[in-house]
Amino acid sequence: MGSPAPSNSSTGARIGLSEPISTGGPSELDVVRTNELEKLLADAGLYENHEEAVKREEVLGRLDQIVKQWVKNICRAKGYSEMVVHEANAKIFTFGSYRLGVHGPGADIDTLCVGPKHATRHEDFFGELYRMLLEMPEVQELHPVPDAHVPVMKFRFNGVSIDLLYANVALWVIPEDLDISQESILQNVDDQTVRSLNGCRVTDQILRLVPNIQTFRTTLRCLRLWAKRRGVYSNVTGFLGGINWALLVARICQLYPNALPGMLVSRFFRVYNLWRWPNPVMLCPIQDGSLGLSFWDPRRNYKDRQHLMPIITPAYPCMNSSYNVSTSTLRVMTEEFHRGNEICEAIEANKMGWAVLFEPFAFFEAYKNYLQIDIAAEDNDDLMNWKGWVESRIRLLTLKIERDTGSLQCHPHPGEFSDKSKSFYHCYFMGLRRKQGTNPQGGEQFDLRMTVEEFKRDVYGYSFWKPSMWIQVCHVKRKDLPLFVFPGGVRPCPPARSASGSRSVHKSPSSNSAQSDAVTIKKRRRDEVNRAVNLTESSTISDASSLDETAPKKHIAADLTASVTNVESTDDISNHTLEIPGVGFAGVPTTSAALSCSLAVEKNIAEQSSAQAINHQASEEILDGLTQAILPKIETRPNEIQSNGKTEELKLLPSFSSGHAAGNGTNCSRVLQNCELEELEPLELPVPSSVASANVAPQKPLIRFNFTSIRKATGNSA
Repeated sequence: MGSPAPSNSSTGARIGLSEPISTGGPSELDVVRTNELEKLLADAGLYENHEEAVKREEVLGRLDQIVKQWVKNICRAKGYSEMVVHEANAKIFTFGSYRLGVHGPGADIDTLCVGPKHATRHEDFFGELYRMLLEMPEVQELHPVPDAHVPVMKFRFNGVSIDLLYANVALWVIPEDLDISQESILQNVDDQTVRSLNGCRVTDQILRLVPNIQTFRTTLRCLRLWAKRRGVYSNVTGFLGGINWALLVARICQLYPNALPGMLVSRFFRVYNLWRWPNPVMLCPIQDGSLGLSFWDPRRNYKDRQHLMPIITPAYPCMNSSYNVSTSTLRVMTEEFHRGNEICEAIEANKMGWAVLFEPFAFFEAYKNYLQIDIAAEDNDDLMNWKGWVESRIRLLTLKIERDTGSLQCHPHPGEFSDKSKSFYHCYFMGLRRKQGTNPQGGEQFDLRMTVEEFKRDVYGYSFWKPSMWIQVCHVKRKDLPLFVFPGGVRPCPPARSASGSRSVHKSPSSNSAQSDAVTIKKRRRDEVNRAVNLTESSTISDASSLDETAPKKHIAADLTASVTNVESTDDISNHTLEIPGVGFAGVPTTSAALSCSLAVEKNIAEQSSAQAINHQASEEILDGLTQAILPKIETRPNEIQSNGKTEELKLLPSFSSGHAAGNGTNCSRVLQNCELEELEPLELPVPSSVASANVAPQKPLIRFNFTSIRKATGNSA
C-alpha cells in the first residue's frame, strides 16, 4: 500500500465547508512542542518496526492471491467457460487505521474483498472461501460473522489479525485498476455491499480532504492514544471508534491547514469543548447523489433527529457514523474535551507537559457505585459468540435505565475483565451516578427490577443461545470491587475527598497563586461562552460527589434467588436492601444512556448572516438551519499563541433543536456471533413490557438501591 502524497493543498487553500480559522504557520515554540509530542508517541510504542510492516504487506499480497483463486474456483463450479474462468478476478482493498497510516504494532487490518456479481456473499464468500481458509495451516482463529450489520470474516493469517468484508458489485469482471470511489460502484447492490464498500470509500475520502496527510496522521495518533487512555475509544459501548476520531481530527486539520500536530491537538480540544451538539461535524457538503440512496437528513428522516452527536461520513451516501452515542457517553466525552482543553491551555502557558494529557482515567476510583455484568459459557468458542452478542446489547441496557429512571447516568467501561480463577468468564462494569442538575435530596426510589429483566430477556433471545451461556447483573460499591479489575490485583488507596471533580486538571501549588487572576478572567469568559452555547449540562464532572457513602458493605449473591427487602444488617445480604448512596433504588443495578449532539465549525464573517442549507449540487452549503457554526474571530497573531492572555473569541450561532427520544433508532440486526466491528446498527428502544416471554426464566427478586443525599453523608469513604 503506497502512502498518498503528504500534502493535498498549498498554503491557505480551502478544503472543506469553510475558510480556515487560521492559515498562520508554526512558531518555534510549536515546533518544540510537536517534537515533544512525537517523542511521547514513540515512547508509547505506537509505531511498528520495519519487519512487521513487511510482514503485513506479505500477508495482504497472499490474501489477494487467495481471493483471486477463490473466484476462479467459483466460476468453474458454476459451469462457466474457461474464458470466463481466466478473466475472473477479485481484489483486496484496505481501510480503517491501516489505510489511514495510524495503525500500531499488533493492530488488525481492515480489508475488503471486491468480487463479481455471480460470487455471492452467503453461499460463496461465507461458504467456499471459508472452507478454503479453514484448510490453510497459516490461518488461525477463523470466525465468520455472516449476520452482522456489516458481515465480516475474522481470522489471523500468519499471526496478523484480519477483518475481511465482502462486496459483490454489479460487474462480471473486476478490473485490477477498479476505482471504488466512483459513485457508479454502488449501483444495483444491496445495503450490506454499500456499507462494506463505504468503509474504503470514506477512508480514501478523508485522505483527500485533509490539507496535510502526515500532519493529520500524527495528530490522529495522538488523539487515538488519548481516547484509549481516557476510556472513550469504543464504538460498541457508545463512545467513538476509529473512523469517528479520524473525522473529528480531519475537520480540525481543515480549520488550521498549516498548523503542526502540537497546535492541532490543542485546537482539537478548544473547538470541541465549545461545540454545540447536535450540530453535525462534516468535512464536505452532503450530496444526494444520483442513485436515490438514503442519506443523513434530519429534515426528512425522523430517526436522524434522534442522533445526539452526528459525525457525518464524507462519501456518498453520507451517513452519521456515531449513532451509538448516548446521553451518558456524550456527557463523558464532553467532560473529557473540557479536561483536555484545560490541560492544553496549561501546556501553552508552560505550566504542564504532554504526559498529563495522556494520563489514564482512573475508572475504578471515579465512582462510588458500579454495575457489574458477568457472563460465562462452557468453552472458548461459545464464550466468543456469547461475548460478542452481549457486548452489542449492553448499550441497550443503558438506554433502558435512563428511559425508566430519567435521573441516572452510567459510564460504561469500554473493555471486559476476567477472573483468572474462573474458566470462560468475563465481566463488564459501568460507573453510576445521579444526573447533574437533579435534586439529590429526594431519596427517590427507582424500581429497576423490570428494567434488568427486560434487558436479560433481550440477551437470552440470542438465536444460538445454549443452556451453558449465562449472564448476571448486580450492583457493587467501589470498596467491594473485585481485585482482578486493578493492575496487579492490588486495590489502590481510597481517593482523597476533593472539591474538584474526578476529571479536573490538577495544578501545582506554585502555579495556583500566579494563575489566580487569570483563572478568574478565564472563568468569567467561559461562563459567558457557556451562556451563549446554552448547554443543558455542565461540562465539568464531579467525582460522583453527590453520592453518599453511609450505606453498610453488602454483596449480591450471583444467583439472586432470595427476595430482597429493607436493609437491617450486613449479615443476611440476600434478604436485604442494597444501598447506593446518593440515589434510591428498588430493582436491579443501574446504567444509563442517550445524549449527544454536533456542530460544524464555520467561519463567522461579518457580512454573512444567512444560514446554509444542504447542497445537493456540490456547492458550499450545509444543512439548512442545522449546521450553523461557531468560529473564532480572525486573530492578530497567525500562530494563535496564548501567552499574552488572548484567546480566540467564538461567536455562537443558533443550534439545531429537536426532541431527543433516548435510544431511538432502527431495529438492530442480530449479531449472531462475536463481532467487534466499530459500525453497529442502531438499536431501537422498545416500550417496556411487564409480560415475560415463555422461554425466559422466572423473574428475579426485587433489589432495592437506596441513594441518600450528600448532605446526609457521614463522611466515610468507600
